[in-house]
Amino acid sequence: MAMSARLTMRQGQSLVLTPQLLQAIKLLQLSSADLSAFVDEELERNPMLERDSEEPAGPLAEPFTEGGAQADAGAGEGDPGDWASEALETSAAAIEGNLGTEISNTYDADRPLTAAEMAPAPSEVNISADSWSGAGSAGPGDGEAPNLEAYVAAEVSLQDHLAQQLAHVGLGPVEALIGQMLIDLIDENGYFSGDTGDIAERLSIPPARVEAVLAAIQSFDPPGVGARNLAECLAIQLAERDRLDPAMQALLGQLPLLARRDFAALRRICGVDEEDMADMVAEIRALDPKPGRAFGTSHVQAVVPDVFVRAAPDGSWLVDLNADALPRVLVNQVYAARVSKLARSDTDKSFVATCLQTANWLTKSLEQRARTILKVASEIVRQQDGFLTLGIEHLRPLNLKTVADAISMHESTVSRVTANKYMMTPRGLFELKYFFTASISASAGGEGHSAESVRHKIRQMIDTEDPRDVLSDDAIVLRLKDGNIDIARRTVAKYREAMHIPSSVERRREKLGLVVRSGAGVAA
Repeated sequence: MAMSARLTMRQGQSLVLTPQLLQAIKLLQLSSADLSAFVDEELERNPMLERDSEEPAGPLAEPFTEGGAQADAGAGEGDPGDWASEALETSAAAIEGNLGTEISNTYDADRPLTAAEMAPAPSEVNISADSWSGAGSAGPGDGEAPNLEAYVAAEVSLQDHLAQQLAHVGLGPVEALIGQMLIDLIDENGYFSGDTGDIAERLSIPPARVEAVLAAIQSFDPPGVGARNLAECLAIQLAERDRLDPAMQALLGQLPLLARRDFAALRRICGVDEEDMADMVAEIRALDPKPGRAFGTSHVQAVVPDVFVRAAPDGSWLVDLNADALPRVLVNQVYAARVSKLARSDTDKSFVATCLQTANWLTKSLEQRARTILKVASEIVRQQDGFLTLGIEHLRPLNLKTVADAISMHESTVSRVTANKYMMTPRGLFELKYFFTASISASAGGEGHSAESVRHKIRQMIDTEDPRDVLSDDAIVLRLKDGNIDIARRTVAKYREAMHIPSSVERRREKLGLVVRSGAGVAA
C-alpha cells in the first residue's frame, strides 16, 4: 500500500481556557489578603472600576436547621453569576478529565499554556497582556530575568520554623491542630502568651492534652521556645544541657534575688558555696533569655476569617460571610459611556472595550466567589454540627467529594474554595481544610468513624488497661470491632506510634515497675 499525504476533516470538542476564565479560577483559591491586593491593582489599572463604599446587597448569610434543611445561598435561576459558575464547573470538570466526549487539547497543570491556548475565541474582544492582570508578569519570554533575590532573601519566621518541626513529630490531627494554635500564640521572643486552659475549654478536651502538646513544642529548636516565663525558658535550656539539678532549680525560683545580686541569700537557699554559686551564675548568663529573636522579625499578618458561624436562638447555626473581607467594586457605566463616545481610533476603542469587559468579568467573578464560599462553608457546618455542639472529638469523617456532591459542584472547585479560607466558630478560628478528616469504616455497616475518634478510643483503652493485662495491638483491634469499628492491626500500630504510646511489652514493663515500687512504698 502506497503512503501519501492527504487532507482529512475531523470533528472534535476542545476546551478554550480564556484569560478571564483562568483568572476566575485563580480568584477562588486566593486568600482574603491576596484578593484585596489583587483588587487594588485592578482598581489602579482599570479606569472603568471604582470602589463601592456601600454595604453589599444580596444574600450574604445562610441559616439552616440542625436537621440539615439548608437554604440555597447560590445564585438563583437567571442570576448574573450563573454563567460564571457554569463556566468554572465546566472547565474544572474538563481539567480533571471528567468530560465524556473527546478533548483534543488536553490541559496539563504542570505545562504552561501556549499562546494559542490563551487566545480568546474569534467572537471575543481581544485582550492584550498589558491590559489584563496575571498575564503580564515577568517570565522567560519578556526579556527580563527573574529576581532571584526575592526568593533567597526571605527570612524564615519563628512560626514557620516551629510549624516545620511540628509536621515531623508525627502527632494526630487533633494534636497537630492544638500545636498550630499554640504556635500562633508564641510571640517574637519565643514565649507562649496564651492560656492552655482557655484552649482546652474551647476545644472541649482535657487541659492535660493541651499541656502535653505544649511540652512537645518546648522540646523544639531553638531551646527554650514555648516557655511561659523567664524561669521556665531558662529551665528548658538547662535541662537540655543536663544541668537542671536541685540547686539550679532553687536558683531559678529566686531570679529577683539574682537580679539584685544578693549572692549571700542565694547561697543559703541553694545550699552551695561561693565557687559553685559563681559557676551557676555563669551558666545562667550563657543562656538565651529570648530564644525567638534569632528568626525573622517580619510583621505577622493577622488571619482574617472569611466566614462567621454563630448559634441561632432556635439551636441552629447561622453562617455569615465576613463583609469586611469582601472587596466591593463597581463598573462605572457613566464614565464608560462618556469615554466610548470620545474614542476615535481603533486602538482607543479596543482599549475601552477591553477595560469594560475586564471590569464586568471581575465584578461577576467576585460575586460568584462569595456565593461559592458561602455554599461550601454552610455544607461544612451542616456536616460538622457535632463538632460545633460537642467538641473536637466529634469531628465526622468528611472528604471533598461529599461536600461537592451535596452542593452540586466539582471536587476541584471545593478544593480551591477551602484553600486559604478560615472560619470563625464558637470554638475558635479554623481553616476550612481542618474539617476534612479520614474515615474508618464500620464493621457492621452504617456510617464510618472519623480517624480522630478512633485514636481517642485507642488512647482511652490504653489509659484504662490493667497493668497485669496490657492490651496488645491485636486485642485493641478486637475491642474496636466489638464497637463496630473495622480497622487493621497495622493501622492501630500506626495510630499508637503517632500518639507516642509505647508497645504493649514496654507498657507492661513500665506499669508493672510502677506497681512494684508503689507496693514497696506501702509496705515500708
